[in-house]
Amino acid sequence: MARRTKEDALITRDQILDAAERVFQRRGVSRTSLQEIAQEAGLTRGAIYWHFQNKVDVFHGMMQRVTLPMTSSLTSESLVDCADALARLRKIVASAFHQTVHDPRVRRVFEIASHKVEYVDELQAGRDRHLTERAGFVANLERLLALAVAAGQLGHATPVAQAGVGLHALLDGLAHNWLLDPLAFDLEVVGMQALNTYLMGLGAAKPGFDPPKSALPSAQY
Repeated sequence: MARRTKEDALITRDQILDAAERVFQRRGVSRTSLQEIAQEAGLTRGAIYWHFQNKVDVFHGMMQRVTLPMTSSLTSESLVDCADALARLRKIVASAFHQTVHDPRVRRVFEIASHKVEYVDELQAGRDRHLTERAGFVANLERLLALAVAAGQLGHATPVAQAGVGLHALLDGLAHNWLLDPLAFDLEVVGMQALNTYLMGLGAAKPGFDPPKSALPSAQY
């Protein structure tokens, strides 16, 4: 019975987070109330307070449930014994773009975090978390680029610190703009083309494989 009760509690918690994602996406985080989340979930506000302290707690729960693209795959541990740094980087970025395009939940939460939240007042802690994750991501990009320089895959002209910041701006900008208008361009195709062009500008050889074919047959690139 205790196990069943715990399972039921987890189901209800996910039900609340599912509802929060939908309402946050429609109305934005700052304009959403707990009552609206409760109505969307078909629950009472009391049921939400059983699992979460307030709306900020719901927002953090939503963010913790879904790891945004590239954050989990590009870690310090993943760079250990990396024989081909550029191949690893291309694989990570291709996977992240694919996940952004094809995983509805990841895409929804990514859109909320990018365009539907104001990091002010009660959500200031969310901004701090975002900045910490960004710093860690950029640091790991720098490590990969440094491995590529050490292996002779990249030149030494641009310091890896500046190259890492520039690469993050490129990838983040592509994802943010695609989320604003997914029909504007094919994130997987254009994203990998942009990545390869950037790396070639740092001295990388032209990649020995073709980028994935467009998922939008009518698009012209």
